[in-house]
Amino acid sequence: MKNSEITVAEYLLIRLKEIGLNHLFGVPGDFVLGFFNQVLKSELKYVGTCNELNAAYAADGYARIRGIGAFSSTFGVGELSAINGVAGSFAERVPVVVITGSPATIQFRTRPLLHHTLGDYQIPLKMYEKITVATTQLSSGDTAPAEIDRVLSACLSHQQPVYISLPSDVVLMKCKRPGPFLFPTHPVSDVDALGEAIREALEMLDKAQNPVVIGGVELIRFRLQKEFAGLLAKTGFPYATMMLGKTILSEHHKQFIGLYEGDRSRDYVRNRVGSADCILQLGELMTDFNTGGFTTNLDDSKTISANIGFVKIRHHYYENVHLHDFILGLTEKLTHREPASLDIRCASEYCVHRHTEPYLPDALKPLTIKRFFDRMSHFIENNSIVIAETGVSLFSAAEMLMPEGATFIGQTFYGSIGYTIGATLGASMAARERRTVLFVGDGSFQVTCQDLSTMIRNNLKPVIFLINNDGYTIERVVTDHTYNDIQPWHYHKLVEVFGGGPGIDVRTEGELEEALAKAVMAEELVFIEIHTGRFDCPDSLRSAGRSMAKINQIS
Repeated sequence: MKNSEITVAEYLLIRLKEIGLNHLFGVPGDFVLGFFNQVLKSELKYVGTCNELNAAYAADGYARIRGIGAFSSTFGVGELSAINGVAGSFAERVPVVVITGSPATIQFRTRPLLHHTLGDYQIPLKMYEKITVATTQLSSGDTAPAEIDRVLSACLSHQQPVYISLPSDVVLMKCKRPGPFLFPTHPVSDVDALGEAIREALEMLDKAQNPVVIGGVELIRFRLQKEFAGLLAKTGFPYATMMLGKTILSEHHKQFIGLYEGDRSRDYVRNRVGSADCILQLGELMTDFNTGGFTTNLDDSKTISANIGFVKIRHHYYENVHLHDFILGLTEKLTHREPASLDIRCASEYCVHRHTEPYLPDALKPLTIKRFFDRMSHFIENNSIVIAETGVSLFSAAEMLMPEGATFIGQTFYGSIGYTIGATLGASMAARERRTVLFVGDGSFQVTCQDLSTMIRNNLKPVIFLINNDGYTIERVVTDHTYNDIQPWHYHKLVEVFGGGPGIDVRTEGELEEALAKAVMAEELVFIEIHTGRFDCPDSLRSAGRSMAKINQIS
């Protein structure tokens, strides 16, 4: 018979396992060591990172694949090093559990000038309150279980980070063994508001001759892909995604017309959305990168916008209407349209990829960004995880047609450079059976490169393409000065320094072919350094640079 009491640390670890975690990222520090000792005895595997910021990024990447992520570090110096990573998760609605090993409860009361503290021991918690949906400082075995359950439920319900401060003396305090975790259910919509919203939306959609749907990131975060696919199957409507919603469904779907990013879109997609007489926008965030620098200019009189807790139709707002209920309500009542009547040109018919257009390398020709990503459209396999760093990588990879089953990850809203090294660690750990492919620039890589060694240490096998364009190209397209220059590294040699597999230097199309042949055969991490020109970038990034210069009044 199991003991009816366990420690607070055991309770927390059981709950983390129950909600979907197999790994906990972190960096040790004396206030958290007692908790880490309990982690090593648990069913969760501890994954040590080189710094706390990368631990937060790793938890974010892990959560985008598994639906929940977590990291732990020490009080003050550790948790504040990680705070930028958590801010990104908050902005992009990624559920991450932050666990801080903090001083003993008596020290919170007496406030001695301990190392890593700020005099006022509550400052870190107050800072985290701004970028989480729930926080708690555990204080006893009696109250800890309810507090743990409360914040974990909030994390799953809102799909945003939460913060748990675990004092060193509370770690081994006794508490009751948990019963089954009560996973949060969909919020209940206001019946009258839901009904009115559906009726008004149906009136617009039934009259529309040329409707189009935009599927957004909230459908991914709140796992509404099945409901979204059901609506598309029922109606036959064409759909596009923006960058944040990329790979919500297969990009080979017969109704998927491509990536919509305002004036930066391909001609067909821009014209198809621009000419629509009704736009059904589901779960999207209208950020500047997402909207092509706010160039979508969707006509309010033709647009139905539904987000996770409200619906806006024309100039009417319907509060307390859940996106899940709205989609199902529309699906039930809408009728099917024949594809021939809807001007659907499937993206898989006109985007460069292995099934539409052969790639013929010119062995001696220097690589360009366009040719490189054309080649990648043929290289990336089904079910891959594709991660693209902010800058040339993100704007180029977003325009690729992803293969069947692929998941695309890019920090399209928050855009913190260096995010993808940690995210690649997390995503690769979350799904070892899938191939992870990372595209990262040299400037971003220099910010967080250390955890390449953590991937090697854990026998992860991503293919990493480092785009060496000699500095911060994303800033150069805004304005080019010496502050965009960085020290050149021999990046591909770092793999050897970190004790890993092949690092390959590539400058021509022929050398790329040789490198890809090695990558296909490799059973370890492969690092390929690609050399391109300083200003070699897609037109969409140049357009973004002009937008950023205008917004920030940079001359």
